Amino acid sequence: MAKVLRCREVGVDCDFEAKGDSVEEIMRQAEKHAKEDHGMDSIPPELLEKVNKAIHDE
Repeated sequence: MAKVLRCREVGVDCDFEAKGDSVEEIMRQAEKHAKEDHGMDSIPPELLEKVNKAIHDE
């Protein structure tokens, strides 16, 4: 079953969605997106916790 993460679900006003077969795949996409679109060198720990909780089956 595919997994999904949406920026809006972690409180960010952004339409980005990451979809993949594993949490690791989603996290790679999220890290790239955070850097390219939100200017983050890394995802802060408090946001990372929200991201992990927001990843769910589609």
